[in-house]
Amino acid sequence: MFNDVVRHLVMGVLFFLPASRRKSIDRWWRGREEHRKLHAADWLLVSWGKSGRTWLRVMLSRFYETHFRLPRHELLGFDNLHRRDARIPRVFFTHDNYLRDYTGHGYDTKVDFHGKKVVLLVRDPRDVAVSQYFQWKFRMRPHKKFINDYPPHGTDMPIFDFMMTEACGLPRVISYFNGWINGIPGVGNVLIVRYEDMRKDPGSVLANILEFTGTPGSEREIADAVDYAAYDNLKKREAGTKSSWWHFQWRLAPGDASNPDSFKVRRAKVGGYRDYFSDDELATIDSMVDRELLPGLGFTAAEQAGQADAGARAAS
Repeated sequence: MFNDVVRHLVMGVLFFLPASRRKSIDRWWRGREEHRKLHAADWLLVSWGKSGRTWLRVMLSRFYETHFRLPRHELLGFDNLHRRDARIPRVFFTHDNYLRDYTGHGYDTKVDFHGKKVVLLVRDPRDVAVSQYFQWKFRMRPHKKFINDYPPHGTDMPIFDFMMTEACGLPRVISYFNGWINGIPGVGNVLIVRYEDMRKDPGSVLANILEFTGTPGSEREIADAVDYAAYDNLKKREAGTKSSWWHFQWRLAPGDASNPDSFKVRRAKVGGYRDYFSDDELATIDSMVDRELLPGLGFTAAEQAGQADAGARAAS
């Protein structure tokens, strides 16, 4: 929090600089703070935006508070729970967005993560890009749009055009995933977690994460965390009907309570991207994923066909 205040003060003093220079300084400063947390963390949760991180974060928060008998609800944020009980790990949540602006390492390397324990949370890039569109349109602050190269605040852009935009849409998400697929061998200690698998069996996924990161829990504790963070409960919280969750107010709040698309917890639907495009647009989108996305995450048509065949064989 202190570093955020200092950064805002510095950027306020430098308001007279050209916009491109202010952007570079802001991203460098954010990368500096990411670098500090990365090296102090016990493990890292890395994801692209709109991949289910808040949901997983609530499950982890609930588990740690239950497992270590902490007295009240508080959303896990790096070392806040660790300061209350040193047995709770320091968890660095990152979109891997600003670090390279500080270290100078390019998009084609994950050297900054070498030697760290990483949980990589991924989601079908088509669903990610659609959710990111609604984040940009209804929730994202103008300054975040500016420093992350999204269309400027107030821009009226159809969802398919956003989807195809190199700087913010599906191509950017695919590039991000490819960078991690290539970088995993160098990082080494990486657990890949798919949002789609969390939707099918959140308890098993949470149990795997806790085992991997060194704080395994009981079936009862894990089931409690899953129930606490269930989709319907998060929706009720964001809609204002779960007042006991006020500690999450700043993160789980709609941009416009009258607009369902402005909610942080929006639909959570696997394959929901198909509801927003024509058949021709879907063909273009799916073709891009099959052509550009490297195998390894299970989102290409060939990989999904192989999963279906394996499931059919197992059922026979």
